[in-house]
Amino acid sequence: MPKLNVLVAGSTGYIGVQLIKLLVKHKHLNIKYLCGNSSVGKKISYYDKFFKKKKLPKITKFEKKFLNDVDVIFTALPNGEAQLISKNLGKNNVLIDLAADFRLENSLDYLRWYKKKHKAKEKIKKSIYSLPEINKQDLKKYQIISCPGCYPTSILLPLIPLIKTKLIRPSNIIIDSKSGYSGAGRGVHKKYINKNLYESLSAYGIGFHRHNPEIKQYFTKYSKKNVSFIFTPHLSPMFRGILSTIYVDCEKNVTQNKIISKLKSFYKKDHFVKILKKDQSISTNDVINTNNCMISVCRSSVHNKLIILSSIDNLIKGGAGQAIQNLNIKFNFPKKMALI
Repeated sequence: MPKLNVLVAGSTGYIGVQLIKLLVKHKHLNIKYLCGNSSVGKKISYYDKFFKKKKLPKITKFEKKFLNDVDVIFTALPNGEAQLISKNLGKNNVLIDLAADFRLENSLDYLRWYKKKHKAKEKIKKSIYSLPEINKQDLKKYQIISCPGCYPTSILLPLIPLIKTKLIRPSNIIIDSKSGYSGAGRGVHKKYINKNLYESLSAYGIGFHRHNPEIKQYFTKYSKKNVSFIFTPHLSPMFRGILSTIYVDCEKNVTQNKIISKLKSFYKKDHFVKILKKDQSISTNDVINTNNCMISVCRSSVHNKLIILSSIDNLIKGGAGQAIQNLNIKFNFPKKMALI
């Protein structure tokens, strides 16, 4: 079987570097182009010594003509850039975007939350928002695959099965998420220069973080009704990892055991989602450098209210690993290829 040729645009950011680390392990891929802007002419080993002994192309500036030579384009670019690339796709190109360009189904929502007009509105209907464990049946029909944000991944995986089956109430859901600072990209050090990034915890995007419409869109899709929630993200003084603590109200006669049983049955064929025994504590350390999402359902001191813990590595399950999961499904490769 001939290898697929791959282009990575945005190859030097934290997500881009992590993506390339996984791609070099994939037996059915050949990395044809690594693209960047300020990094043109450099070797990718400049950004991570892991690549010292790897034969990889030097970083070049993206050109439209490169699309003629590749099968798959991964974009880990600032928001808006993948839209421009999407307008030049050939019929044999597949675009897998790790930014927010095709996450929202309504271009007006994109304008409202990202403060810029969508430059490829006609491509939105030709794209799919793909959380692989949820969308695997539909994924193969689409040319553009949009990978969920890291926070939404940690939130939607535990909650979609429960919302879909009406085991929890679609109101008063409280989501408290903490992420390593790599989630904010390489520019985080300049952006938070006065925040004592390495020794303090900071809440941000309070009440109006850009992931709110993404979360709401897919809560609504699977509940068929409006879902009321509050989401607050925090940057924590660690490099990678996300821990989301989610407070939910159970519907009448729904027990902790029933919630756990539903999650286990829903994900029984999905290797990367791990449902723990009840009341187990989890940490980001349990998932770092893996493509796993670890979920624990815990009791609370309030009747009929449960606490759901969900932990992922934001750069892998919340980014590069999820993109490769989508690739493997799209091209009928083994599900775990390059991920374990």
